Amino acid sequence: MSSPVGSRAQKMRLPMFTQKGLLEVPSPTEKDWSKDDDEDYVFRDPDRERDSLPQPYRMINKLVNLLFDRAWEVIEERDTLRQAELSRTQPTTYPPVMESKLNQMPNCMAICQDYVFIGGAKGFSIYNLYNAKRIYVWDKLKLDVTSIWTTDLGSEILVVPVDEMGIVRLLYFYKGGLFLIKAINEVDDTSKQTTCVKMEISQGGDFAAFLLQGAGDIWLDVYKLPKESWLKEVEHPQLALNPKKKGRQPQLNTLEPMTSDNLEMDTNICFKGDIKLSLPVHIMKIKPPKPVTGTTFKSPLEVFAKIEDSYGLGSGQNHFIKDSQWEQHTAIFKATYKKYLDGEWEEEPLSTATFYFLLPSCITAMPMEVKSPSGVACVLGIHWTRHHNFFLYSLNRTLKDRVDPEGVWPCAAPIAVSQLSSSSSYLVLACEDGVLTLWDLAEGFPLGVIALPEGCFCQSIHFLKYFVVHKGQNMYPEGPVKSHIMCVVLCTDASLHLVAAKGTQGPTSRVLVERPVKHLDEAICAVAPVPALPGMVLVFSRNGSVQLLDVAKPQIVCAFAPPGAHHPAGHWTPVFVVSLQHPYFLLRGDPPGEPESTDSASDIQSSVFYFHFDAYPLLENTVRNCTISQTDLTDGMVLAQMLPLEKRCESFLQRRFQKRENKENEQQEHWTRLHRYSLLLQTENTKK
Repeated sequence: MSSPVGSRAQKMRLPMFTQKGLLEVPSPTEKDWSKDDDEDYVFRDPDRERDSLPQPYRMINKLVNLLFDRAWEVIEERDTLRQAELSRTQPTTYPPVMESKLNQMPNCMAICQDYVFIGGAKGFSIYNLYNAKRIYVWDKLKLDVTSIWTTDLGSEILVVPVDEMGIVRLLYFYKGGLFLIKAINEVDDTSKQTTCVKMEISQGGDFAAFLLQGAGDIWLDVYKLPKESWLKEVEHPQLALNPKKKGRQPQLNTLEPMTSDNLEMDTNICFKGDIKLSLPVHIMKIKPPKPVTGTTFKSPLEVFAKIEDSYGLGSGQNHFIKDSQWEQHTAIFKATYKKYLDGEWEEEPLSTATFYFLLPSCITAMPMEVKSPSGVACVLGIHWTRHHNFFLYSLNRTLKDRVDPEGVWPCAAPIAVSQLSSSSSYLVLACEDGVLTLWDLAEGFPLGVIALPEGCFCQSIHFLKYFVVHKGQNMYPEGPVKSHIMCVVLCTDASLHLVAAKGTQGPTSRVLVERPVKHLDEAICAVAPVPALPGMVLVFSRNGSVQLLDVAKPQIVCAFAPPGAHHPAGHWTPVFVVSLQHPYFLLRGDPPGEPESTDSASDIQSSVFYFHFDAYPLLENTVRNCTISQTDLTDGMVLAQMLPLEKRCESFLQRRFQKRENKENEQQEHWTRLHRYSLLLQTENTKK
């Protein structure tokens, strides 16, 4: 973009040499002269001399040069990435073993016993887990099912779908019969309709809790489920028949018979709308904690009298702080952070709850007069967003009883994430400041408190069944393990950490996957433990890759991928489910691109892929030999530390008894040898 000097006389000048650096006086001695003198001069051609451009051409010249420089940097970076990708060792990728082709896009999946429940348009479908064949379709809802839960009740299954309007329904699946129990929050007046935000069912299906939202309010409804009555009513239908049908029947009870178009249907399963099962019993309604305001007590004695029965102790509600003190504290806060508070603020969203059903333990002990069978939940633990407290509510109450927490666990910061183990023995509370508290509910004491690295904040917690590394292989102990916890923590920056604690030893944290810096498409978006494989978790990345991570090493073992046509485009939100009893996991195959509207999404051909861990060579031995006996554990002192105290004491006494017995045997052999030697000496003396 520059122009040459326009004089013919200048063009006729001879080339000249110009020295690069500053001119210096050479040494008088020739031997001191630089031998690289020729390299210090550059050739300048007068014909190549150019004048500086005027504006705005000089600016345009700089922009063009900058554009070329940046383009070259991008080319070099892509070439470097391509070379690194070629040099990187790619894990073995396994295809699915089966595929279920669907006419519509599935929204959710659940596995229970030998069945797969897939929620989609107007209802859900039931598939066989082993052959991926469709067994039954229940499609009489007005809206699509967005989420579905299943609970194993032994020989029965409790199915709980939630549709797009947030209406939650309870269905009972038993011996080929599907029964509608109740639509929990369905009302005739749509203006009073509530939405189910979250739900939880206790282990064994004795209780259920639903977080409902409507009319600018939010609350938690807790029900007791009469599962014993359900079993009697479905085994003896004459006791549960409804001879008088109401004028307005729910649409769920008008399921049409199966047509011949469904070639894979099993006619043994049918919907029985004429049988009415016992309804769940509503036992309590829990609302979010009230904001802390000025005290209404006139003296400290009234405060102590209020908390004499321990109700609300630690919740911060019963205090002796006056309104004037709160106003003074608010004024100081606003004056300090005035520059941050000025401007428009969005309305604060409603507080949501996270809740769990806890089994009887040392911490959640039941009153002496209450008798409950073992394995049945007795306490509901709950915490609300932007609140510090974890509340404990007894489940042994009626709707008329006063709803007060029996216990409160205050935390130093608002609780952001929490997780309860599948055995209900361990609980982890993660606060907004990145600190995790690990509780051993069964033994009744905290295992420790640990902080994540600076800048890491918890996004989700996933428990791992405790395992040991024996001869280079991850294995589950055959017997029970107490006070040993392992969990993987996915942080908001897409880094993955392993948190472990053992009894009285302090908890430890280790980074499994670093935060991605350059390759943001490799960021982890979901994690799922694999119960069939000790110490293994499935890692789902935004670019659509699914990899199996061994947390003990840590390293990628292998990868799983559906056929190439089903790789997603853009950031990926995986829809998957991992079986707790079988070595299976299911993955929805998303076609390339995203649908432009919901209507077009319902017409998209989609598939659900079945991955069987036992069918792959790298995992076959791990699935079949994943347990280690107690005898092998007691051989090593390190492995023996994870046994329960009774087993450790028994092993210690057995070793001491064995050592004593061996010592006595050695002494007996020693005296026997002395006795024989003495007899030989006497014999020799007699001969002489």
